[in-house]
Amino acid sequence: MTDQPTPETNQPHDLVGIGIGPFNLSLAALAHGIPGNPHPLTATFYEQRPAFHWHPGLLIDGASLQVPFLADLVTLADPASPWTFLNYLRTRDRLFPFYFAERFHIQRAEYDAYCRWVSDQLPGLHFSHQVDAVRWNNERDLFEVDFTQLDTHGEAEALGRAHTRHIALGIGTEPHIPEPLKPLAEAESVPIIHSADYLHHREKLLTAEHITVIGSGQSGAEIFLDLLRARPTGREKLHWLARTQAFAPMEYSKLGLEHFTPDYSRYFHALPESVRDELVPHQWQLHKGIDADTIAAIHDELYRRTLHGGWPDTTLTPGVRVRTAGRLANARVELHLEHTQQNTRSSLTTDAVILATGYRERSLDRILTGLDPHIRRDTSERPRIDDRFRLILDPTVTGHVYVQNAERHTHGVGAPDLGLAAWRSATILNDLTGTNPYPLPARTAFTTFGLTPQTPNVPTQNPDLIPLTHGN
Repeated sequence: MTDQPTPETNQPHDLVGIGIGPFNLSLAALAHGIPGNPHPLTATFYEQRPAFHWHPGLLIDGASLQVPFLADLVTLADPASPWTFLNYLRTRDRLFPFYFAERFHIQRAEYDAYCRWVSDQLPGLHFSHQVDAVRWNNERDLFEVDFTQLDTHGEAEALGRAHTRHIALGIGTEPHIPEPLKPLAEAESVPIIHSADYLHHREKLLTAEHITVIGSGQSGAEIFLDLLRARPTGREKLHWLARTQAFAPMEYSKLGLEHFTPDYSRYFHALPESVRDELVPHQWQLHKGIDADTIAAIHDELYRRTLHGGWPDTTLTPGVRVRTAGRLANARVELHLEHTQQNTRSSLTTDAVILATGYRERSLDRILTGLDPHIRRDTSERPRIDDRFRLILDPTVTGHVYVQNAERHTHGVGAPDLGLAAWRSATILNDLTGTNPYPLPARTAFTTFGLTPQTPNVPTQNPDLIPLTHGN
């Protein structure tokens, strides 16, 4: 191994992206080919995984995205881009079949295939590269990004360092496991898995006599439906538990969806911190509910199983939390439950548990330890993020650190939504270049979210940003 920079990293980049999920892939696609003087924008992206994969453990047959296909990587900022979903179909000779299929919401597996098509063709994407540290070099007015190149087995192969004027963090989220279940979930011999790994364990799970699904969001519903369809009538032996007070549909009215517009993001960002923190938990149905078609499919399947008399051997109970959990001698799991409305307690013995308990934003602290003295934080010690998705740093740092899907506390429920990916990427690139390569609409919603509407910032040339001249 060597700590000398490779030839590819000798010259400073305009942008280094850390993580290659859908959001940084969107940024890479829109950054590709932006004209400059005298050279195009230089952007490179690093990802620890060996290739692009989007929630591979949840690509259940028939599962659809909850956003329309127009929420691809680029269309809502640049519908003429070569990286649109429609152009992907064209290159696969599938435009006419898609036209006749009349599908506004595509399957998750197809979205994953589309993103992999983009990632396979875009230059500047480096998989099997683990970013280890980020620092600010005052002498060069550049960020230093240290990384480890991994071999096919995920072992360290070489060390490298890149210099860049700006950084985009897109490290994504990680599965959330409730505290009472962590000790068991971390033991390999105990049949408790997170929904993120469902398909990897599906065949083994189906051999379990009794299965419990915990979580009332879309993933929990899809997994429950998939298990239900695979179990024999009358011998389903399925429990579905949730903390929410109902297995509720996601808010999908046209005006309700305007919470996922740039207008609402700007409105939310301008609210006081205390108001934002109070709002987010009450908006769970905007992003944690279940698609109405999935709810209907579950009910239809349950109803079908009553046609010849009797009820399916299933229990669906909302309003329940898991207090503690333990492993029994026969390798079964005992869940100790509490009903929040009845204030009653009981226990449930099961052979396997699937935790559809969602995801949490990955902490930025590990990667940004070297920048910690420069980061401005709010009263809850979270990084402050401005309206252009930049970490607020002290003035000695002239470069910017942009964040993607780490700003729910400052921008609201739209932060993880695929429908805002292209707009956020375009906003970042407009700010980074100090020009306006992607003109964005001034208004995006019929709803006015405050008595004083929040208007977007008009991009102006920033004398501190010189991303396209490549001088140093």
